[in-house]
Amino acid sequence: MPNTSRQTLLWAMLFAALAACAATINLGPGLMDLGLVRLTGTPDLRDIDALLMRFSLLPRLAMAPLCGIALGMAGALFQQVLRNPLASPSTLGVEAGAGLAIALAILFMPALLGWSRDLVSLTGAGFASGIVFFLSRKFAFRPLAVVLSGLIVGFYLSALSSTFILLNDYQLSGLFIWGSGSLSQQDWRPFWDLLPRIAICTLAAGLLVRPMTALQLDETARGLGLRIATIRAAALGLAVILTAFTVSAVGVIGFLGLAAPAIARAIGARTFRSRLVLAPLVGACLLTATDQSLQLLSKATGMFLPAGAVTAVLGAPVLFLLIRKLPAAPTSVMGETALTLARRPLLRVVVPVGILLLGLFLGATVIGRDGSGQWVLDTGEMLDRLLIWRLPRSVAAGTAGALLAIAGVILQRLLRNPMASPEVLGVNAGAGMGLLVVLLCAAAPGHLALTSGAAIGALSALGLLIFSIRKSALSGNRALMAGVALATFLFALLSVVTATGDPRALILLGWMAGSTYKADMTSAAVLVGAAVLTLPFLPLLARQLELLSVGSALARATGARVERIQLLALTLAGLLTAVASLGVGALSFIGLIAPQIARQAGLQRCLPQIIGAALIGATLMVAADFLGRTVYFPWQLPAGLLSALIGGPILMIVLLCKKRA
Repeated sequence: MPNTSRQTLLWAMLFAALAACAATINLGPGLMDLGLVRLTGTPDLRDIDALLMRFSLLPRLAMAPLCGIALGMAGALFQQVLRNPLASPSTLGVEAGAGLAIALAILFMPALLGWSRDLVSLTGAGFASGIVFFLSRKFAFRPLAVVLSGLIVGFYLSALSSTFILLNDYQLSGLFIWGSGSLSQQDWRPFWDLLPRIAICTLAAGLLVRPMTALQLDETARGLGLRIATIRAAALGLAVILTAFTVSAVGVIGFLGLAAPAIARAIGARTFRSRLVLAPLVGACLLTATDQSLQLLSKATGMFLPAGAVTAVLGAPVLFLLIRKLPAAPTSVMGETALTLARRPLLRVVVPVGILLLGLFLGATVIGRDGSGQWVLDTGEMLDRLLIWRLPRSVAAGTAGALLAIAGVILQRLLRNPMASPEVLGVNAGAGMGLLVVLLCAAAPGHLALTSGAAIGALSALGLLIFSIRKSALSGNRALMAGVALATFLFALLSVVTATGDPRALILLGWMAGSTYKADMTSAAVLVGAAVLTLPFLPLLARQLELLSVGSALARATGARVERIQLLALTLAGLLTAVASLGVGALSFIGLIAPQIARQAGLQRCLPQIIGAALIGATLMVAADFLGRTVYFPWQLPAGLLSALIGGPILMIVLLCKKRA
C-alpha cells in the first residue's frame, strides 16, 4: 500500500475512533445499566431513564452521523463542480435560503411546516441557488463567479433572516438555536424519514462519479460527448437537495460542508471518487464526536450549547492544522476572471457617489420622526438638541464603512482574490475576541481599552493567518481556506461564549449585529483620526500593491521588498478593521461588498478602487444607519445588518447590468 493511502487510512481510522470513543464514554454506562430488555421491550412510561435513552439519546446518536454524511457529500459535490475549495452549502447561500424559508413559513404560513417541512426548506434552498446561478450565468458559470455570487446571496439572505428575527423575536426565538444546529430528538421518526432520502441521494452521487471526474478535463469531456451543463446541474441540484433535507431536520450545521471535503483532501483524498467516500466519513465522525462531547459537557455543567457552533469550534482547528497539505496553486483574480471589466475614469464614479453621500449625510442629520411617528424636518433649536445624537452616529457609520472598504481592497489585492475581506479572513472575528477578553478582564473598560483589545485581536488573527500560509506567498487556496477556518473558529467561539449567558459576553451580541447605538463624539473622533492618518499612505501603498499584482517573483525582480510590503499592508488592514469594527460590528460585509461594487463600476487600478470603495462603503453605512433608526421607529435596527441588506442588492444589480467579459 502506498504511503499516501496508508496515511489516509490512518487518519480515517483516527476520526472514527474519536467518534466511537466519545459515544462510548457518553452512552456506554447508561446502556450497561439499562440492559437490553428495558431498551427493546414494551416501553414503561415510569422508566424515565429507559425512555430517554430509547427515544432521545439513541436517535440523536443515529442522526448525527447521518447528517454528517449528507453535509460532507454535499460539500464534496459543490467543490468538485465549481473547482473551488471554498464552495460549500454556506458559501453558496443554500443554507441561508433554507433558513429564510423556514422563518417566513413560521411567520406567514405555519401550516406549510406541518404539511412538509422538507418542501419548505428545499424551496428556500432552491430559490437561493437559482439566484446564484442567475447572477453567474453572464460569466459562463465560471467557478469564481458562482462562489462570489453565492457569498453575496448568502450574506443578503442571512441578513434578511436576522432582520425578521429581530422584528418578530417572540415568534422566531427558536430559530436562534435552530440556526446554530440542534441534534436533539424526541423519537426515531426524523431519522427514519431522513435515512431513505440520504440513501437515494448517495446512490445518485455514485452514478455521477465517472462523469464528474471527466469534467476535470473540459475538452476531453466534450470529445467524449458528455453534456457538461447537464452533469453540473445534476450534481449541484443533488448537493442542494442534500443540504435542504439536513437543514430541515436539524438546522444549520454548515461548517461541515466546507471542512469535511477540505480535511479529506488534506489527508490524502486526491481523486473525486476518494473524496466522495472520505468526506462523508469525516463529516459523520466529526459531528458525532462533537455532539457526544456536548452531551457530556451538559451533564457535568447543565449548560446547553448549539451543536453547529461547537462543531465549528472543534473542526476549524483540525482544518487549520491540515491546510499545509492543501495544494498552494494561486487563484489569480485580477487578470483571469470573467469579472474583469473595462476601465472607467475615476471622476465618473466618484462625483455621483460623493454627491449621494453628501445628500444622505445631510438628510440623516436633519430628517427624523417625532413622538407620533411622523416624518419631520428638524431645524433651529430642535436640530441643535438632536445634533449631539445624530451627528456622531452618521460620522462614525460613514467613516467605519470607508475604513472597512479600504481594508477590503487591500486584502483582495494582496491575496489576489475577490472573496478576501476582513469578514471572510477572520480579522473582524479576531477584533471581537479582543473585545471579549477586555470585557471579561476589565471591570469597566473605556474606549481606549476596547480599541486596544480589538486592535490586538485583529492583528493576532492576521498574524496567525500569515504564519499558517507563510510558505504559499499569501496567495492560493491555503490563504482563503486558512482565513475561512480562522473566521469560522473565532465566530463560533464567540457564539459559544455568548450562549453561556454571561452578561459581559452578551454585550458582544449588539456588536456582532453591527450597532451604532452607542456612537458618541469620542468614538467618531477616533474613527476620523484613523482615516486621516491613513490617507497619506494610500498612494504609496496602492503603487506597491500594483507591483504585487503581477506576482511575487516579478515584483522582486523590480526591486520590491515583497515580504515587507505584505507585512505592512496586512498590518494596516488589521488596524483599520479593528478601529472600524468598534463602530459597525462584525456583520456589515462592507469590506467584501464595497470593493466589488467599485471594481464592477470600472475602477480597476488600485488607488481609484480604494477611493471609490471608501466612498461607496461610507455611503452604504450612512444610509444603513439612517434607515436603522427611522424605518422601525421607535425601535432601531443595527446599521451593520441593514448595510448588508442595502449593499447586497446593489451589487447584484451591478453584476446583472454588466456585459459578459
